[in-house]
Amino acid sequence: MQSGDSTPNQPTATLLVVDDEPAVRRVLSMRLQLSGYRVVCAEDGEQALELFASEQPDLVVLDVMMPKLDGFAVCRRLRAESAVPIVFLSSLDAIAEKVAGLDLGADDYLSKPFSPKELEARINRILGRVGRGTASQDPREPVAGLGVIRLGDLVVDTNRRQVSRGGERIALTYTEFSLLELLFREPGRVVPRAEILEQLWGYPPRRTADLRVVDVYVARLRGKLEPDPRNPELILTVRGTGYASQRLGELSAAGA
Repeated sequence: MQSGDSTPNQPTATLLVVDDEPAVRRVLSMRLQLSGYRVVCAEDGEQALELFASEQPDLVVLDVMMPKLDGFAVCRRLRAESAVPIVFLSSLDAIAEKVAGLDLGADDYLSKPFSPKELEARINRILGRVGRGTASQDPREPVAGLGVIRLGDLVVDTNRRQVSRGGERIALTYTEFSLLELLFREPGRVVPRAEILEQLWGYPPRRTADLRVVDVYVARLRGKLEPDPRNPELILTVRGTGYASQRLGELSAAGA
């Protein structure tokens, strides 16, 4: 187990790096520690779950192809109990594999070989969005947001990053919540899929298949928030362009 130095007045985020290749673990550990992160490493899926329970990391970098438990199985286990950000690493570049990983609730997906600098940039972006601190904090330190928004019978608290319906909390991952916040920042505005990809994942679409990531997350969000995901009322599809949220006045009228 290795750790980096903390900076004054700023909590050190803990990263769990899970990969069965020693060279990958070594390179990522050194690079991320130099950037000020505390890094713990696991070489297989079972060890990853053990370290997650004991270390409570703020973000997990997770290889897909591993012995004992693969990355997809680990992601399912983590998502059953935590909204911790997860970044997948994989030698499988097929869009179907990428979609499968994101559909499990991962926040990002990098194909091997990848640039450690690019991974670091994506980690910085995710943690900059969700805030740094221990993963056991619930919620994390409040991030400046829009306040409380009522979407029909849903209550969205953007400062605490929580959504509830009828007093019962609906569990969203950090990326899912960020997508919801982006779409309702300007109710009724059509947000292009390319803009969503750049805002949430930090890179422009290099090919049409990249935009499938956005569709996967919209479908996940609808599945958690819409009474009938097949006939959405909150998040509308604008064919050939992107997505738009219902205007708040229209939502209030619909819920009356």
